[in-house]
Amino acid sequence: MIDAMLVSRLVAAQFPQWKDLPVRPVALSGWDNRTFHLGEEMLVRMPSAAEYAAQVEKEQHLLPKLAPGLPLSIPQPVAMGEPAEGYSWRWSIYRWLEGESAASAQIADLCQFATSLAQFLIALERIDATDGPPPGPHSFYRGGSLTTYDSETRKAIAILKGRIDVNTTIEVWEKALQISWQGVPVWVHGDISTGNLLVKEGRLSAVIDFGQLAVGDPACDLAITWTFFRGESRKLFRALLPFDAGTWARGRAWTLWKALIVAAGLTKTNAAEGASCFRIIDELLLDHRNQA
Repeated sequence: MIDAMLVSRLVAAQFPQWKDLPVRPVALSGWDNRTFHLGEEMLVRMPSAAEYAAQVEKEQHLLPKLAPGLPLSIPQPVAMGEPAEGYSWRWSIYRWLEGESAASAQIADLCQFATSLAQFLIALERIDATDGPPPGPHSFYRGGSLTTYDSETRKAIAILKGRIDVNTTIEVWEKALQISWQGVPVWVHGDISTGNLLVKEGRLSAVIDFGQLAVGDPACDLAITWTFFRGESRKLFRALLPFDAGTWARGRAWTLWKALIVAAGLTKTNAAEGASCFRIIDELLLDHRNQA
């Protein structure tokens, strides 16, 4: 069991300089990692399963290299812990980043927020990606081909027959499968969602959780276009990002895949995400018709 007592023992044994700092769970910890405050200025992230363990070393190695080229704060690794005390994987200590999740924060100006996020993605994609990690299990194939999730998507569509527009859904999916990224591989965050965006004083202040970081097709970073932005903020976000129609089609399909598997009960999720998935599917299908 990953709890504060385990974290306290690991910190005391491996980083005795911090053994007297209090450890307490972060309110919203997430699925992939269990997160704990370490004192007031640091946090501990513990992979919750083997499939997330490879992300620890990746973040430790790459985030310090990416940070200087980005206009927003990102997690700053402080130390990496080793398996011990019955815990099987490496784990991380980071500097604490102030801010509230965009999922619940008051955002002063959504268009300004969209502009800041678009500028962040543009900056991320401009950083030299030579020798960056290609898509794979470590990124859950973010940055890679949608074909990885073809069978799962079709299974979800079959389960949801009668609850969604099956013909248009298949059309959106199959159109995206026919279009591949033709550009130079670029850095992708892999999970640009409201839970990984921090807001401070009403403005976007930081992007966190780079566990799915990879080098490849940036389409997977576009899901927030439909899951969060609306009206003018969505139009602005799209206008600021220099992508062709094919990339937006694949971004739509990445978003559709996730919404479908959540709606069909094929993946674990939180209640808020589950409740919104049918609305997101409708938004995606409408957007597809409008772009046709």
